[in-house]
Amino acid sequence: MIFRSLLALIAGAVLAASPAAAKSKVPVAAPAPALPTLVDPDPSHTPEDVLLLDLSNGGSVAIRLMPRWAPKHVERIKTLVAQGFYDGVIFHRVIEGFMAQTGDPTGTGAGGSKLPDLKAEFNSMPHLRGTVSAARTSDPDSANSQFFIVFYPRFSLDRKYTVFGRVISGMEVADRIERGEPPANPTRILRARMAAGGAVAAPVPVPPAETAISVDDLNNSKSD
Repeated sequence: MIFRSLLALIAGAVLAASPAAAKSKVPVAAPAPALPTLVDPDPSHTPEDVLLLDLSNGGSVAIRLMPRWAPKHVERIKTLVAQGFYDGVIFHRVIEGFMAQTGDPTGTGAGGSKLPDLKAEFNSMPHLRGTVSAARTSDPDSANSQFFIVFYPRFSLDRKYTVFGRVISGMEVADRIERGEPPANPTRILRARMAAGGAVAAPVPVPPAETAISVDDLNNSKSD
């Protein structure tokens, strides 16, 4: 009995080591490469990936597009910018504490470009303040030209909408976008362009330091 058990163990070991047994193993899929989480805030670095939006509220917003997050969506934005598609388009849906949405030339939220809709490129990037993400319908593969800028973190959108960029300057300008669905007096994109053209969003001016004024200074006024 012991001899038969030993033979069975040896036969099992030989079978496991045979090429046929090795081929039957299920291959292990390689893990997906990690996406970069750091966003370069300097618009002079790779300016071909920096989108500048001049708004009718008197300021500009600079957005760092991230091709490694969503290459097809970034390519679409660049294509439409080159066509002047976004120039004159309003922010048609702006919700306080949530986001500002634009990219529809009809201003209704139902329009888009003549290009075909994009296949979703959902990724692990969170919807933080300043995140720029593609708007879509209930169909995951319906993003086309519309996008939104997040005012306040909304993690319930993660992996459901394609994040393709982040605001790197001018978020205070985005905060001034007129609210409403649609707004009564909507904020408009006067011009959309890539920073590679040589024009970079102007930095926010720093006010000069205030000089302390004493009572003696007031008493020594030279004015009439």
